[in-house]
Amino acid sequence: MTSAASEFVAFRITVCGIAELASHSAVGVTHVLSILDPGFPDPEAFGAFGEHERLDLRFHDITEERPAMRLAQREDVAALLEFGRDLQREPDAHLLVHCHMGISRSTASMALILAQARPDRPALDALAEVRRIRAQIWPNLHLIELGDELLGRNGELVAAAVARYRHVVERRPDIGKMMVEMGRGREVAAATAPPG
Repeated sequence: MTSAASEFVAFRITVCGIAELASHSAVGVTHVLSILDPGFPDPEAFGAFGEHERLDLRFHDITEERPAMRLAQREDVAALLEFGRDLQREPDAHLLVHCHMGISRSTASMALILAQARPDRPALDALAEVRRIRAQIWPNLHLIELGDELLGRNGELVAAAVARYRHVVERRPDIGKMMVEMGRGREVAAATAPPG
């Protein structure tokens, strides 16, 4: 499942990757949060979407500074949170959040939007809600850290993301190894660190 009504927000939510965009062109998406690498062209699939509002953010799927790559900045996360906040006044909206694969930047962003909408709910619930509509999630830790700070969650969102990494790595050590090879070792280290 990649699209659903949610108990966190009045509007419908969808998370996907570029390859899945075309399958969502006729389902009434009204708002799109598009997160892609800098310089990557707008996906052609958007030509088949109806009229919609779109926030385009461009940064790489990394968790710390790397040469010739753009790390997400505080203003990027502030912009996506503002986009989500504005949507709370539109209960008939349908928000689609996508990145390249629909696993890291998009799931982190959706988790932050849901956590912002329901500050009364535990951060773990926001991550679980994202996973309910998107089975494969590995939320970008840097985005979660920035969002946690902006939302004043005192590390609760970070702890929820780390719990997710731990869940994945314990069941699929090969994925942990792959994430390290992809330069995402900081997330794996957080997942495998001893408690306390």
